[in-house]
Amino acid sequence: MKKVLFVCHGNICRSTMAESVFTDMVKKRGLAGKFEISSAATHPDELGNPPHYGTREKLREVGIPLVPHRARLLTRADGEYYDYILGMDAENARYMRRILGDCRAEVRLLLDYTERPRAIADPWYTGNFDATYADISEGCAAFLRALGEEKL
Repeated sequence: MKKVLFVCHGNICRSTMAESVFTDMVKKRGLAGKFEISSAATHPDELGNPPHYGTREKLREVGIPLVPHRARLLTRADGEYYDYILGMDAENARYMRRILGDCRAEVRLLLDYTERPRAIADPWYTGNFDATYADISEGCAAFLRALGEEKL
């Protein structure tokens, strides 16, 4: 079983959206039993809060079920538990490495798996949940391809 953790600043917009998108993606491919998927924050700003209404609305619009979720903080133990810890931008990456230290997990940005590695803009600031969804969908599909579906 592959254990995947998505990470962003507050764990209410991007990482929660990625958790829901990837969960739906693997379920539709009949691979749900091969993954454990979750998400976390690098900052305590939103701890305990549900997903942002923009994330909820975008997922509803595209027909992807929102996973039950309350924001939680990334911990050092996550680096030993998860196989993949995937952040959304360079700031997340800095904090992820600071929190995790040396760990067994592969720690990268989600869009590193695409042909155009880049940051996923935070819709908390941009208000553009459509662009965030497009980037996250692209990243999740590329990540799944990188894992090699036939080998799972």
